[in-house]
Amino acid sequence: MQPVLEMRGISKSFPGVKALNDVNLAVAPAEIHALVGENGAGKSTLMKVLSGVYPHGSYEGEIVYEGRPGHFRDISDSERLGIVIIHQELALVPFLSIAENIFLGNEPARFGVIDQDRVYTRSRELLATVGLNESPDTLVTHLGVGKQQLVEIAKALSKKVKLLILDEPTASLSETDSEALLQLLLRFKEKGIASILISHKLNEISKVADRITVLRDGTTVETLDCRREAVDEDRIIRGMVGRAMANRYPTREPKIGDMLMEVRDWTVHHPIHPDRTVVRGVNLTVRRGEIVGIAGLMGAGRTELAMSIFGRSYGQGISGTVRIDGAEVDVSTIDKAIAAGIAYVTEDRKQLGLVLGEDIAKNTTLANLPGVSTATVIDEHAEHQVASGYRSKMRIRSFGVSQQTVNLSGGNQQKVVLSKWLFTGPKVLILDEPTRGIDVGAKYEIYSIMNELADEGRGVLVISSEMPELLGLCDRIYVMNEGRFVGEFQREEASQEAIMRAIMRSKDLNG
Repeated sequence: MQPVLEMRGISKSFPGVKALNDVNLAVAPAEIHALVGENGAGKSTLMKVLSGVYPHGSYEGEIVYEGRPGHFRDISDSERLGIVIIHQELALVPFLSIAENIFLGNEPARFGVIDQDRVYTRSRELLATVGLNESPDTLVTHLGVGKQQLVEIAKALSKKVKLLILDEPTASLSETDSEALLQLLLRFKEKGIASILISHKLNEISKVADRITVLRDGTTVETLDCRREAVDEDRIIRGMVGRAMANRYPTREPKIGDMLMEVRDWTVHHPIHPDRTVVRGVNLTVRRGEIVGIAGLMGAGRTELAMSIFGRSYGQGISGTVRIDGAEVDVSTIDKAIAAGIAYVTEDRKQLGLVLGEDIAKNTTLANLPGVSTATVIDEHAEHQVASGYRSKMRIRSFGVSQQTVNLSGGNQQKVVLSKWLFTGPKVLILDEPTRGIDVGAKYEIYSIMNELADEGRGVLVISSEMPELLGLCDRIYVMNEGRFVGEFQREEASQEAIMRAIMRSKDLNG
């Protein structure tokens, strides 16, 4: 069978780095083809070459699509032929309706006037196809992330997609939404649509992929045929990192000390709807040298809790107390929270954690400018030294601290965010989804850093949607549901089943 797509000998360079080196990829018609590799392996770069983000002539090699050379000058060129890419960061306009987003830039018109009837009729058809039961008039800002992802796919279908590229489509989704998306890809396959799926969630890839191409350091390593041989997660990891990983989580002997942080009777109201209580009377403790996890479903209130503790950066009508080392502290602003010894690593590193247009050095020192200043003037030499020290300690892969963070892989961007907050000298570090969108090798490095922080006597509070991650890392786990803590487990008694039972039991009680 002739491939619908062939990418032959693709090479792409940026100043100081060769991102792709003689990469080959072939996708068959109506195939789900997974593309995997560590952060920085070249996956997103390859897809940007394919979709025309990097135009023909800016790379070496050739693209053959449906038997013809693909010389794409921009995204519109590739989309006209049915190649549509959905990026990890959704490209929707929040305050436009679903229908307006689906046809933005692609509006059906009659005599130069947008055909509104056609827009809404076709929108309803597309929403039914992707299984989204919402009115086309609904503003995108009122949708959750899972539903927004479906709007993006409906938008792709409106362009008569033949090859759908999804870059980390489930990174921000709950397990239920992720499963629904995977089932949708299988339905598209039955209709003859081919898909390229980029994901770090290897269990999902094993479930739906027909073939898997592995990239390492910008080069094609191998293509695995899941229809001919059983391909499990360990086999994929071996291809990605070049070796077997016996343990996903580094070993650690906890040295848990005295009480470090206590949060008592913490209650938070919604920032726009003050009558809605988002966090309800939460009590939380973290000891020195302890890694504490917070488990829960999406919307349980975990991020809202963390952000409200960190300088009241979320919510209003906040009540309760925070104690550090036994003394009550003022956390009413971010500056005061930092001064009290609290740091917060956001779940959204690109929007809220980094200034992507700035270099590693400036991002590293951003939360503690007095630490590199003399009489309110930044000492660039000191800034460079501090950033270089963290670059070495955190094993950030870059050509230097003057490299822009936008050009780093996701794992290395996360290490820059961690460096920024470690430079503030925190006693308690709150990590919100610290490994979202990060490959298995970079995850291990982040886990090792967390263990080192605990071994130094700091407290680490981890929010994660991946239960195996919490179980593999934490000394103690709180379970949160509908704004309350509904369970607490020591390491030895925690399990996925116990956590889910606590959530379901609380739902029954509240119901």
